[in-house]
Amino acid sequence: MIRLKDIKSGITLNKIYELSRHFKLVFILVGAAIILVSTMFTNRLARELAREEQKKIEIWAEATRQLITADNNSDIDFISKIIEENTTIPVIIIDDNDEMILARNFAEPKKNIDQFYTKEIKRLKPKHTPIGINLNNNYQYIIYDDSVLLKQLYIFPYVQLGVIVVFLLIAFFAFSSTKKEEQNRVWVGLSKETAHQLGTPISSLLAWVDLLKTKYQDEKLLPEMAKDVNRLRIIAERFSKIGSAPDLQIVSLNETIQNAVQYMSNRSSQKVSFSYTFQNGSQIFTHLNVPLFEWVIENLCKNAIDAMDGIGSIDITINEREGAIIIDVKDTGKGIERNKFKTIFNPGFTTKKRGWGLGLSLAKRIIEEYHNGKIFVKTSEINAGTTFRIILKA
Repeated sequence: MIRLKDIKSGITLNKIYELSRHFKLVFILVGAAIILVSTMFTNRLARELAREEQKKIEIWAEATRQLITADNNSDIDFISKIIEENTTIPVIIIDDNDEMILARNFAEPKKNIDQFYTKEIKRLKPKHTPIGINLNNNYQYIIYDDSVLLKQLYIFPYVQLGVIVVFLLIAFFAFSSTKKEEQNRVWVGLSKETAHQLGTPISSLLAWVDLLKTKYQDEKLLPEMAKDVNRLRIIAERFSKIGSAPDLQIVSLNETIQNAVQYMSNRSSQKVSFSYTFQNGSQIFTHLNVPLFEWVIENLCKNAIDAMDGIGSIDITINEREGAIIIDVKDTGKGIERNKFKTIFNPGFTTKKRGWGLGLSLAKRIIEEYHNGKIFVKTSEINAGTTFRIILKA
């Protein structure tokens, strides 16, 4: 039998789903915070390194000036050492006419060297403030580029950002996939356990009905009782098929929908009217698992009846075009808010005080996973009605 804790877990599915959504939101916010802090830290390091390079260039400029103006008392070896130690920062010394005097740490091309440095001078002059060297009122200027290390450090935040985003996306989808698999195992296990628990009493009831038929052959209620017991058998069969490979057969869609609608009509208030219309009244055949597909139609009808508070109309139209079968189930109920068009198919989502919120979730699974089709809310208007659309391959 179904245990009380299973029922309680079913009732709280909506809360579990909400907690899962909150957890995903927190996960995204934490990821964004990591990206922001990491990027700010790296940019700060890049700015500090840029300041250090500027100081080095200023020292290098002073050393160059001293080397040019050196006399016999100058420590040429020390000055030369300072100049030679700059192996990473590209520098160019130019005169007042932007003519190159000296260049260091550039990867020169084999041809058109003069044109290369002319372009580099135009590029570097506005990049950093040129450092002037006063040589007896004859000025020369040092212009320079960022070192390779500094350029890499500037690019690093964006590379890091890309890596973190990819990691977060992988982690997010892995988490979502894990949760989905976990939910699937819960639905399948619950369905099969329900089918198993119903199997024994249904078999017993069928036997009792057969026995009663032999003793009370004229009893008019026995056929109706047999129908209801057989209905229980069909329900158990549906639950047993959840999680198993679907057995699809070519059947008449007309007959399948008529049977499902007839069943719901017989068990609904007379204030609810049902209608179904087939394109040109023609017979439409497709691959279906009849018990499961009837379950989908019955679920949509039952939800529609609840949304209409037992008063209104349900119209089903079936059309075939461009290799697809389109089934629209329209009601005159309360309608659905647009921001919940997708949410209503989530496991555990329900607007009712009682219920597990599994009907539309199972309907989506039956249509999309077992029949390779689609099911979605086509249109809905508050206090006017909703139209669900199912698309199947012809």
